[in-house]
Order: sequence, then C-alpha cells, then structure tokens
Amino acid sequence: MMATFLRGVLMPPRTPVTSGPLVTAVTAPQREKSIITICLYANIQFIEKGDQPVETNRNVTPAAKPAKRLNLFERYLTLWVTLCMIIGVALGKTMPGFVQSLRSLEFGRGSQINAPIAVLIWLMIIPMMMKVDFASILSVREKPRGLLVTLFVNWLVKPFSMALISWLFFRHIFSAWIPSALADQYIAGTIILAAAPCTAMVFVWSYLTDGDPAYTLVQVSVNDLIMLFLFAPIVRFLVSGASSLHVPFNVLLYSVFVFIVIPLAVGSSLRYWFIRKHGVEWFERSLLPRFAPVTILALLATLVFIFAFQADNITSRYFHVFLIAIPILLQVYFNSGLTYGLMKLFRVQHSVAAPGALIGASNFFELAVATAIALFGPGSGAALATVVGVLVEVPVMLSVCSMCNRTRDWFPPEKAVGNRSIDGEVML
Repeated sequence: MMATFLRGVLMPPRTPVTSGPLVTAVTAPQREKSIITICLYANIQFIEKGDQPVETNRNVTPAAKPAKRLNLFERYLTLWVTLCMIIGVALGKTMPGFVQSLRSLEFGRGSQINAPIAVLIWLMIIPMMMKVDFASILSVREKPRGLLVTLFVNWLVKPFSMALISWLFFRHIFSAWIPSALADQYIAGTIILAAAPCTAMVFVWSYLTDGDPAYTLVQVSVNDLIMLFLFAPIVRFLVSGASSLHVPFNVLLYSVFVFIVIPLAVGSSLRYWFIRKHGVEWFERSLLPRFAPVTILALLATLVFIFAFQADNITSRYFHVFLIAIPILLQVYFNSGLTYGLMKLFRVQHSVAAPGALIGASNFFELAVATAIALFGPGSGAALATVVGVLVEVPVMLSVCSMCNRTRDWFPPEKAVGNRSIDGEVML
C-alpha cells in the first residue's frame, strides 16, 4: 500500500511513464526533480517485485560515484616498499656473500645483465604487456591531443629537463658535498630514470584519478613502442653530454632487448594466442586476474634485491640519498605540472589529462634500475640514483593524484558516453 501511495504522489496519472527510454534535455530544476523521481520510482518497483530489480533509464547520471577501492597491495604500497627496503638492506649487510653471488649472475658472458633481476622483471612486465592492445592505437585518431601532449613531454622535455636539473644540482649546487666522480654517476642514474616513462604503475594512478582506462592503455602502448627505439640513443646522448662517463652502446642495446623487447614480444604473443583460443571475455575476466599475485610478488622480490645490492651505498651515503631525491622531486612536479597545464590549454578532458600528467611524472623504475646496474654495476652511484627514484615514486605520485582530483573542475565536462553528460547538460 505504501508503494501504491508513493507512486500516486510521484507519478500521477496525468504524467504517465512510458516503457521505453525517454531522452529529453531538461533544465537544472527539472533535472534534479526528474533524477529523484526516477530513483524513487525504481525503489518502489523493487519493493513490489521482491528480488527482481527493474531496469531503469541507463542514461541517468548517478548522483554520486562510488569511492575508489584499492586492493591490499595498492592501498599500502608505501609500506611494502619500506619493508622491502628494510629487508633488502638487512640482507645485504648480514649476508654479503650471498648477495655478491646474486650480483655475479649474468645473462651471457660480458652482457652485464643481472639474471635474477631480469627474470623478476619478466614476471612483472609480461602480464602487463598482455594487457596492451596495439590495435587500440588506431582509436587515438578520435582524441589525438592528449596523446600528442604526453609524447611531447615524455620524449622531448622530460629526459632533457632531468639532464639539466641533475647537472645543475650535482655539478654546482651540491658540489660541496658530492665529489665529481659521484656527481657523474648520479647524473647518469637520474637521466636513465627520466628516459623510461612509466608502464605498469600508471594503471593504478589512472584508476585513482578516474582516468579513461582505454585511453591510458593507448598512451602506454605508444610509449612502449617508442621506448624500443629512443631509450638507448637518448640515454647515451644525454649521459655522455652531461657527464664524463662512457656509455657502452652494446650494453644499452642488451638492456633494451632483455627488458623491453622480450617482455613485449612474449606478452603480445600470449595475448593473441589466448584470445584466439578462449575469447576476450575469458582472457580479461578469468586469466589476467590470476597473474596479479605473481606480478606483486615479483615486484616485491625485485625491490628486495635492488636494496640488497645497494645496502652499502644506502647505509654509508644516506645524506646523498636525501640530496638525490631533491632534483628527482623537482622534475616530477615540473613535468606533471607542464603536462597537466598543456592538457588544460588544449581543452583535453580530465579523464585523459590526469593519466597523461601521471605518465609524464612517473618512471619505469624497474627498467631504469636494471639498466643502471648493467651499465655501471650494482654498487654504482648511478644504480643508487635510480633506487632513490623507487623510494620517492609512491608518495610523490599519490600527491600528484590528489592534485589532479582536486582540480577536476578546471577541465571541460566529459562528453556523453553511456551515462555521461554532453557539454555538461544531463540527458534523461
């Protein structure tokens, strides 16, 4: 009876409700009243029909978005990184012989590619590469501005600005505390870090800012392809120009092949084979989630090994760790702010602008650490600089996510896709 009474109040006979979707542009007061009416009417039907919910108009914009929920690993990522640092440093100080034996394991004589790190990175990156659909790159023609801004910052600004900032700080501002030889190492490490755009963690940052997952995937896919060709020459050019270090190009090519080409080829091949055999829905809903624990454990093990290899540097040069963090922080905020500002200037939607800023700010630190170890050794200053990048990555990126969420209203309203609005006008 209560349901019948409420229907009579909310839906009087003179305003019948049609069975099909009614699409009409309404004013603000009408919109508010219509949304409330439709929501209440749906609840009435649910009361009357028991456990059979009634399908309502799909074009209605929800009153409030559900809060973003992270899994246990993502929620306490800073804690896990800290624990890995503690365990790794303790392992390096208490079991130096074991750590040295791990350091000496290489893929091929003279390759300088650490085998344990390479295997762990494969376990981390191959599942992520399986998500990459290179066919989706063609869809970027519909919204090219966001991708063009991301590529401009990632490849024409970020590595070069990092080279300038690190040269300025390590060669001049910090010259009283950092010897010249170490300054070269730190410059090289920060350049390697900046030349590798984020690949895996950016999906977490995009999720936290309500980014467009399909467009984020396109941005990552294009960056991975470009990284195949530009990472090695950019690193060699900038490290040789900003420091007195010699960069063996063959070792750089080994690093690109082992840490980019192999995971990309294996991931793409597995994606094609599984989808062809079982279909897209099974691949995305059933298979990919099974790799999540493997990826997480591989990441944590990689961090333990990295900190174990750097145990002596971290404990003996803790003041240098603080100094290295300063130019890294500056370039992160500079590049994220530049990307975000350009996105706003070109009126890119927030769901594209936020992930673009995050890709411009974060780094593929696994590749950077592995490359620095291959080029200069696991105990080098260059490797230490990339490890500092790992330390600051999580808290800094969370602060960039927070900034993007607080400034959502700077950007034009999202265009209608399903239940989204058109130019800010809700459609019922």
